[in-house]
Amino acid sequence: QVQLVESGGGLVQAGGSLRLSCAASGMINAMGWHRQAPGKQRELVAAISSYGNTNYAESVKGRFTISRDNAKNTVYLQMNSLKPEDTAVYYCNAGRFLREVVAGTADYWGQGTQVTVSS
Repeated sequence: QVQLVESGGGLVQAGGSLRLSCAASGMINAMGWHRQAPGKQRELVAAISSYGNTNYAESVKGRFTISRDNAKNTVYLQMNSLKPEDTAVYYCNAGRFLREVVAGTADYWGQGTQVTVSS
């Protein structure tokens, strides 16, 4: 069983930046972030494998960067040029394969961290 602990959410003005972190209790190949806004379905934000292969949602390309520190079993999401439509609860997720993290079917999920972008 892998535990995921997220941190770094908060309130920021449009155009600002935030950095999310997610620490896993053990080594796991694929990690990523999904988000869910009120009244909307959960959607992929970005995912990364232990080899550094990445996958981004079109809506965040060029603004968000996912990275990881394998030695610390931690994944990061650097969010720049934030928009009000980025407001959501952001969930870290992790699994054996990148495709399952991208699909949102991975086994392990964090508790979620709120990101609010004011206009």
